Amino acid sequence: MSSGNTTLDRFRFQRMLENLERLEGRGTELVTVYIPPSKKIHEVMTDLKNEYGTAVNIKAKTTKKNVQNALTKAMERLKLFKEVPETGLAIFAGTIASDQLGVGEMQTFVIIPPEPISIYYYRCMHHFMLDPLFNILEHEDTYGILVIDAKDATFAILKGQRADIVKDMSSGVAGKTRAGGQSSRRYERLRNMHLQEFYNRVGNNLTEIFLNMENLMGILVGGPGHTKEEFLRGNYLHHELKDKILTTVDTGYTGHEGVKELVNRSKSFLEKVRHMQERKIMQEFLQHLGEDDGLATYGEQEVIKVLKNMNIYTILISASIRRWYVKLVCRSCDFSEYQIVDMDEWEAFEEKLGNMKCLKCGNSSYEVEEKEDFIEVLVKLSDAADARMEIISTHTEEGEMLLRSFGGLAAITKYRVY
Repeated sequence: MSSGNTTLDRFRFQRMLENLERLEGRGTELVTVYIPPSKKIHEVMTDLKNEYGTAVNIKAKTTKKNVQNALTKAMERLKLFKEVPETGLAIFAGTIASDQLGVGEMQTFVIIPPEPISIYYYRCMHHFMLDPLFNILEHEDTYGILVIDAKDATFAILKGQRADIVKDMSSGVAGKTRAGGQSSRRYERLRNMHLQEFYNRVGNNLTEIFLNMENLMGILVGGPGHTKEEFLRGNYLHHELKDKILTTVDTGYTGHEGVKELVNRSKSFLEKVRHMQERKIMQEFLQHLGEDDGLATYGEQEVIKVLKNMNIYTILISASIRRWYVKLVCRSCDFSEYQIVDMDEWEAFEEKLGNMKCLKCGNSSYEVEEKEDFIEVLVKLSDAADARMEIISTHTEEGEMLLRSFGGLAAITKYRVY
């Protein structure tokens, strides 16, 4: 179930960028390449070959060698693509500095962004340039937008602060002024008939655009006057979309300007929606905990245990936790154990590793065999257990409580934990 979780996907994307952010080169030798979807592969390849030739002018021999090696790796990865993906491509390559002076490891990373990038960029620096990808994280969940009045309707998709217009349509409905020699009643009856047809077309377009849209969190409806309320009161919406209507917003404009106005006026509301969703999940956990019904548990080992036993309904993870899941193996007897270590405390953990005693033979001979992001371990276990995974921010009191009081990890189980 977690594989389809947009919040989780965004969280994992953020973690990947954070890991790249920690990497550094000895000098200005880490290569960053951003390629927009409009670029041709052969054009980029030509530019990178030119940069390889220009690198000959670098005076420091080691830096020159590392830059050229990084460019070679970038070009090798680029050859794997027949064309640039529809959202673009980001390639990072370079010799990563290690603790030993003069020794480093060449690493290459390829990222297909979750949203389109528009820049064409190449740079050699002592770190990877990640700002364009971090900017994508500002784009929050997906929302549908309808701005409507009796004359026209505009449909848009909102991600973060960016609203992409999907469609404009006109009603063809005449104004409320009587025309020609028609009586007022006949004129109003014809106008209402045309208005109903317009509402039906709007409803059909909403269904076509939004009904099967992945990760749609809800729909915002705006516009001047009472047309939007009249439309929502009628039987024009698919029943599944009726439940997706979050709020109506009064705007002074329709069309593209109306969409911009609706987005600006909805900021605080959407922030509250996200926080309300997180609060609801946390309050469900706290209710089970308070009732002592055995359906709430917390802590790393406890949550891993219920995951492995397939006894889990929802797992709650604080967005602030940064931990490694480490497999330690004894050199003397091959006994293994797992430990969970904060990423910020990794160096201190390595220092004390030599003094750790094997739980089986008692020798001080542990070595690290595997080191994996703890979140990825939880994702695998959650998938196997068919558990719902929820990432909880620390922007609410409940989210702060999950991190501080429950170690950033909690679960609601299917049946009582004894």
